[in-house]
Amino acid sequence: MSERFPRLIVVTGRPGSGKTTLAHQLGRRVRCPVLCRDEFKEGYVNTTGLIGSPGDEIGRGIYHLFFDVIEKMLRGRITLVAEAAFQHQAWVPKLEPLRAIAEVRLVLCEVPGDVARQRHIDRGLADADRERFHDDRPVRAAREGRPLPIGEYDPPRMEVPRLAVDTSDRYRPGLDAIVRFALDETSGD
Repeated sequence: MSERFPRLIVVTGRPGSGKTTLAHQLGRRVRCPVLCRDEFKEGYVNTTGLIGSPGDEIGRGIYHLFFDVIEKMLRGRITLVAEAAFQHQAWVPKLEPLRAIAEVRLVLCEVPGDVARQRHIDRGLADADRERFHDDRPVRAAREGRPLPIGEYDPPRMEVPRLAVDTSDRYRPGLDAIVRFALDETSGD
């Protein structure tokens, strides 16, 4: 068998940065599974009807399950895309150990905070069923006419190849360059 590690392509950014859309496009182009943390939560809500809140028992359980599945797939030598709003302090303790079993590439979706917040709110307002799956305070606040301040986002800081992608209007660099970065041995920025 080849000694080559599978690739873990981490797609992250603040809510509303376009990371889920990019992750699915990247997974199709790379031809590998895409694991999205929010989709894990939605599957859980579909089963139990329980939403939970950030940091509660439900959220922690999904967080651990998400990483258990990632690790299991990487140990099975499956390259994959993992997508979430990976915040440095909460997520790097789970991402860092995966470097022992995978070649990690970090794709950071960047967009101004006000643009991301508006996208997040627009997405929530356009999909009334979304509230059934997410404790979406920014959307609820916008609906009530009391916009919340833009939340802080602290992206993962790891010693791995990293590519910043401006998602304000299309992708800069473009999708072909992002695919090359995800599959290539060279680093991004």
